[in-house]
Amino acid sequence: QVHLVESGGGLVQAGGSLRLSCAPSGDIKNLYVVAWHRQAPGNQREFVANIWMSGSTNYADGVQGRFTISREKDWNPVDLQMNSLKPEDTAIYYCNGKVLGSADSWGQGTQVTVSP
Repeated sequence: QVHLVESGGGLVQAGGSLRLSCAPSGDIKNLYVVAWHRQAPGNQREFVANIWMSGSTNYADGVQGRFTISREKDWNPVDLQMNSLKPEDTAIYYCNGKVLGSADSWGQGTQVTVSP
């Protein structure tokens, strides 16, 4: 398994930007995909974006074109650049990592609040 620590959350006005970072440690050599998910109050946790070992990426429809996920070669860190933020982006953002042969790992989350 890997241990994941998120950072970079905060309060921003609509239209602004934030950059989140996820720092994995542990069994990094077997890490093959890292994703960002988010959970707003009263809602289920939802997928935001992921990046694979190959470098390929996927985005949820609602963030496509506004958010960019990236990583260093050693996975440390995996960043989520969020531009043109909207109040509906307000949520706790979680980093998720998948390691071959192990259960998913989750970070503790970081709060993102976008004011109107």
